[in-house]
Amino acid sequence: MRIDLTGRTALVTGSTQGIGRAIAATLADAGARVAINGRSASSVASVITELRVENADRTLVAAPGDVTTTDGTDAVLAATGPVDVLVNNLGIFGAEDALTISDDEWRRYFEVNVLAAVRLIRATLPGMKERGWGRVLNIASDSAVVIPAEMIHYGMSKTALLAVSRGFAKDAAGTGVTVNSVLAGPTHTGGVETFVYELVDRALPWEDAQREFMRLHRPQSLLQRLIEPEEIANMVAYLASPLASATTGAAVRVDGGYIDAIVP
Repeated sequence: MRIDLTGRTALVTGSTQGIGRAIAATLADAGARVAINGRSASSVASVITELRVENADRTLVAAPGDVTTTDGTDAVLAATGPVDVLVNNLGIFGAEDALTISDDEWRRYFEVNVLAAVRLIRATLPGMKERGWGRVLNIASDSAVVIPAEMIHYGMSKTALLAVSRGFAKDAAGTGVTVNSVLAGPTHTGGVETFVYELVDRALPWEDAQREFMRLHRPQSLLQRLIEPEEIANMVAYLASPLASATTGAAVRVDGGYIDAIVP
């Protein structure tokens, strides 16, 4: 089974680091022309250079811009061109006491984590439907289902993203376009190692430290280690491919068994 995205253009928001960067690299390795997005033109250019050093055959396009604004979204789409695969990866998170989250913070999380994705879907889905093929993938989180007490506003935004995915999948019904969300579990991204070592013995080697962290602080995980960004990227690449033509309107889990439920 080979994933082939040759001839397809993919836009991955927030793709200068972490999960987004891994997704962009994986889609490019599958043959897609991938638009790299971040707010800063310099950071986008730097990542494109790094990705080309890793694999000179990757076809990459610079698409800097703030997709939380209309003007930024327009600039990103103008740089990208017609989008065949949209990956809404951009997101913010942070811990805050439930009773102290301000109205402005509630709005900010909704606007960045939900409305930015809606805006891009609204802009790209009509073209996909006209061409009879397309993929929309919204990167959600285990927190959409297992709402964290310390991040209710974040959990809310990711739950809303599941509803957005299901709703737009219905809008695209029968067109050859699929819309899905990906439930990512606890992932090894930038800054996580520092966070882990704040909670476990700093003398432990990383492999032991992350397993101790999971055992003590994320005991629901059946994987019992942090997920690597590339593992999430592999699922995204599959869902973006023609091989996943019968999967739509779904919330697909790459959570290491963190969500303690048989479904979704």
